Amino acid sequence: MKLVIVGAGYVGLPLALGFTQKDLAVCMLDIDSTKIDALNKGQSYVHDIPSADIKKAVNDGLLAATSNFENIAKADSVIVCVPTPLGPNRAPNLQFVMETAGNIGTHLKNGQLVVLESTTYPGTTSGKFREELEAKSNLKAGVDFFLAFSPEREDPGNPASRVGLIPKIVGGLTKRCQEKALALYQQIAGSVVPVSSCEVAEATKLLENIYRSVNIAMVNELKVIYDRMGIDIWEVIEAAKTKPFGYTPFYPGPGLGGHCIPIDPFYLTWKAREHGQNTRFIELAGEINNAMPQFVLGKIQDALNQKGKALKNSKVLIVGLAYKPDVNDCRESPSFEIMNLLQERGAIVQYYDPFFPSVPPTRKNPHWTGQTSIEWSEKTVSDNDLAAIITNHTSVDHHQLLEWLPIIVDTRNVLQESEKVIKA
Repeated sequence: MKLVIVGAGYVGLPLALGFTQKDLAVCMLDIDSTKIDALNKGQSYVHDIPSADIKKAVNDGLLAATSNFENIAKADSVIVCVPTPLGPNRAPNLQFVMETAGNIGTHLKNGQLVVLESTTYPGTTSGKFREELEAKSNLKAGVDFFLAFSPEREDPGNPASRVGLIPKIVGGLTKRCQEKALALYQQIAGSVVPVSSCEVAEATKLLENIYRSVNIAMVNELKVIYDRMGIDIWEVIEAAKTKPFGYTPFYPGPGLGGHCIPIDPFYLTWKAREHGQNTRFIELAGEINNAMPQFVLGKIQDALNQKGKALKNSKVLIVGLAYKPDVNDCRESPSFEIMNLLQERGAIVQYYDPFFPSVPPTRKNPHWTGQTSIEWSEKTVSDNDLAAIITNHTSVDHHQLLEWLPIIVDTRNVLQESEKVIKA
């Protein structure tokens, strides 16, 4: 069997290695030449994937990367793992999915299996995606080729999140399509979960991320309320966790980041409107979570006021650019919004992040591209008036901030609250 995976990012790359570790050959397709070059040299660009794993797969002849879609014609199966961002007014942007469908369709052959893994609204796989494949190939899904949806469930930075350990949801366009997709994933997944349709599989992924978004919004709202009451939300959560049933802990933060929780729920919001339905929980959760950078800004202003300083011309160090601990991924990171708010008010903003020596290009914040991280030393850190802990990387000794700076705003409960530490 030969497999092609389109998209060599945080989803496609670990999936490819999952297959190569079962001695299955994978060709990775991507439009990013830097990723292609790195993979073919056996080099990793994802922090929690060792280069040694990639190098072994390449040396064993099981992994190769290219931008040439003609390789589709040689495959038995094609898996699509491309981004699905939001467009203007939070409308789904399926540009990458549809361009990929067109490129696949041009080279699609009888008997091949195509699986979409990119998160999207229910009806995408059996609708636009299928239509584009059929239009470009002159083949019919479910008759001439097989089509399925199997949502990605990657959690970057989480050692327990491994392709072989996470159950794989699989929904096919037809029963035979599902059987083909199940046979593919059974080779690498410890458990596969068949569902009745592509739409159910698509809706399952959205439910998982909406669940997280809504519950994070709830504790973020409680954080603001309890802060006014002089109650520590983190202590409340720790106490609530002792209940052995009926409670699952979620934690507040400075805002949502990454490519899932801030984006995916609004794919359902858009689709629900087609059916005359409003997604009030989703939209309220988005409103609350999106307000958290402003809450952090207020805490920074309060902290500086305590020291007799105005925000304007104060030097503020943002500790952590990544959207979550221990990953080299800053997509949708709340750090950018906080940095923007500070800069707009005249603060002098620097950042430190061991995973980002310089700010990479981003879609929403190109003006930060190229800014370099400061060095983690007493001399460079203490040159600031305040530090705000936005991302709690485990490799960073945050307690040194207590020695180097007069005041710290902590959004991640890293430090004990004190005269120097203000929780946000």
